[in-house]
Amino acid sequence: METILTERTADESIKEIIKQTNLQHIAIIMDGNRRWAKNKGFPSAVGHKKGVESLKSTVYACNDFGIKYLTVYAFSTENWNRKPEEVDFLMNLLGHTIKNELQELHSNNVVISFLGDLTRLAPKLQEILYHAIDVTKNNTGVHLQIAFNYGARDEILTAAKKIAMDIKSGELAPDDITEQVFQNYLYTANIPDPDLLIRTGGEMRVSNYLLWQIAYSEILIMNEFWPEFNKDTLAKAINEFHTRQRRYGK
Repeated sequence: METILTERTADESIKEIIKQTNLQHIAIIMDGNRRWAKNKGFPSAVGHKKGVESLKSTVYACNDFGIKYLTVYAFSTENWNRKPEEVDFLMNLLGHTIKNELQELHSNNVVISFLGDLTRLAPKLQEILYHAIDVTKNNTGVHLQIAFNYGARDEILTAAKKIAMDIKSGELAPDDITEQVFQNYLYTANIPDPDLLIRTGGEMRVSNYLLWQIAYSEILIMNEFWPEFNKDTLAKAINEFHTRQRRYGK
């Protein structure tokens, strides 16, 4: 009973911080699956599978805390350069995870969407992803956005090309282009920019992730590898966010 009360008290404390700071959107670079596995003497596949468990824990923690948006970096446009067997494994892992977890995520009111160019993925995998989007689109809990085959430079170039086409067709004039108009051409249209960007695994770089959107995000580098990330780790990150003073250039 005491453990339950302590956990409930901790949750309420985090909820109060979120309310005070208006923390809506957390973005995460889920780094360290392979290094965690190597340190444990496991194949990298074990690290990726353990990383899925951490993601699931984090999604439900966001729901508990009242975080509205969670965006995670699952597969970058540069990840195609990994060994073919690892790329195949990650593709299969995504499809398998979405299929197996969809009903539970849906019952927990999670909204699922994807950022990135999905056209390069196998038709069967695309079918699984779009089905998950359709099933959960009317939910009202945390919005889980999975960046898959995503690269920020690619996203910005794609947006620029779409704008150029709309100017050429006469639907848009050059003078109409503002930051808000440009943002509407990104994968994250109608989604608030991340308040907090977390990178696990201790590496200090943004790796072509949400370059437009993180212009004024607070950045937190955590030494924990992604498979070690859980509700308590997220609470620690939110507490650290609470100590930051966001000036937005003022």
